Amino acid sequence: MILYPAIDLKDGQCVRLLRGEMDAATVFNDDPAAQAAAFEAAGASWIHLVDLNGAFAGKPVNAAAVEGILSRISVPAQLGGGIRDMATIEAWITRGLSRVILGTVAVRDPALVKQAAKEFPGKVAVGIDARGGMVAVEGWAETTDISALDLARQFEDAGVAAIIYTDIARDGAMQGPNVAETAALASAVSIPVIASGGVSSMEDLKALKECGAPLDGAISGRAIYDGHIDVAEAAKFLAS
Repeated sequence: MILYPAIDLKDGQCVRLLRGEMDAATVFNDDPAAQAAAFEAAGASWIHLVDLNGAFAGKPVNAAAVEGILSRISVPAQLGGGIRDMATIEAWITRGLSRVILGTVAVRDPALVKQAAKEFPGKVAVGIDARGGMVAVEGWAETTDISALDLARQFEDAGVAAIIYTDIARDGAMQGPNVAETAALASAVSIPVIASGGVSSMEDLKALKECGAPLDGAISGRAIYDGHIDVAEAAKFLAS
């Protein structure tokens, strides 16, 4: 398994939200590039990035911050938030991003996701954010009537590199991930699944690693910034 330290970008700063609420943001670092470099130095083999403003705007907003991060690190990075057309996908991959994460557009235009996965093998992931098991879109502002499992199954043979599964109720709340639902999703599809939302301790990482499903990795943000998860220790544990 891979540890994905998270850098959530809002107004050019590194923040964390509580359950996706933009007005419940805590700033952890005003230099996202330095934060990413610190994660790499600590042993992170991937960096997870989210353009929070972009998720609401439907287009990249924190591009300058992302480009700054990419210029400072040598490990691969994945980015979600506001990526909703082929031009944006191609632009980010051209700039050195290793993987784009498509969320809202996976619901609105699944054909685009399949096209992108075909054109950029290994570089397209689907972000499935669920509230009560149902997919939420537009920066989590809208909950759909599509279940997380049904959405995941739409991309079963599309060549998608990974699914990032987030339980919104757990995100930033330091209450632990939804291990059962994450494991169930990973067991139901052949696409690699990355756990996100509420990963707040080494015990949580151990539970995910031993959940009985072949998870690709886990994303953690607030717990790392608060000192509850040590990047070096966690990355080594998950890789073992």
